[in-house]
Amino acid sequence: MEFIDTHAHLYLKEFGEDRTQIIQRALESKVTKIVLPNIDFISYQDQLNLSKEFPGICYPTLGLHPCDVKENYMTILDSMELELSNTQFIAIGETGTDAYWDLSFWENQTKSFNRQLEWAKNLQLPIIIHSRESIPQNIQLVSAQQDGRLKGVFHCFTGDLAQAKQIINLGFLLGIGGVVTYKNSDLKNIIAEIGLEHLVLETDSPFLSPVPFRGKRNESSYIPIIAEKISEILDLSLESIAIKTTENAEGLFSFKNYPIA
Repeated sequence: MEFIDTHAHLYLKEFGEDRTQIIQRALESKVTKIVLPNIDFISYQDQLNLSKEFPGICYPTLGLHPCDVKENYMTILDSMELELSNTQFIAIGETGTDAYWDLSFWENQTKSFNRQLEWAKNLQLPIIIHSRESIPQNIQLVSAQQDGRLKGVFHCFTGDLAQAKQIINLGFLLGIGGVVTYKNSDLKNIIAEIGLEHLVLETDSPFLSPVPFRGKRNESSYIPIIAEKISEILDLSLESIAIKTTENAEGLFSFKNYPIA
């Protein structure tokens, strides 16, 4: 039995003192692969270093997070595009839009997202989408560009059933994390309706820890807690959750094609 954490920011300073131990605990919890979503052009080298230090376990992505889209975003995207032509990444992202923190750069966010959607199509890479308070807008933006070449995951999905079905119809997966363990989360009903076919597991470490660690630093070793909650919702064995979500993640991310040096 193995799991894949499709979203963990293990390169951030929150893990600076015990990063190796964090990854070791993940492996002991049968989390065998960890996708490291990029957020800016400053930290991507840290992700590459992690992927070299832990080959076959940590996999880097490249993308500009919507909350990091400012006046100079086009210059950053130009630099990222050049890097994409020189270095192999497992996915594009974390990109998308965010209507929660700051709407002053909303137009730039959508332009940034659209450009990164083009990268995903042209490079045939999956895209990791951030959608805080902006799921309908992101569905519309993806739909406008979907020509059969786009695939990816709506990370940290917290929308409603109708939105889940729209995302699935676009050929995308839903990233399910610690929120599913929260008492007032509607994800339980949505998962019960749609099943496992379109789900992948994620932590969004160091954020959004599952119960009973809510409010504390999250880590990849907590993935089985999320899987256990899903197994409870669907009345399926933990092993069946592990098998199917791992299959879904492996179908989305081409781990086997990523060079292990």
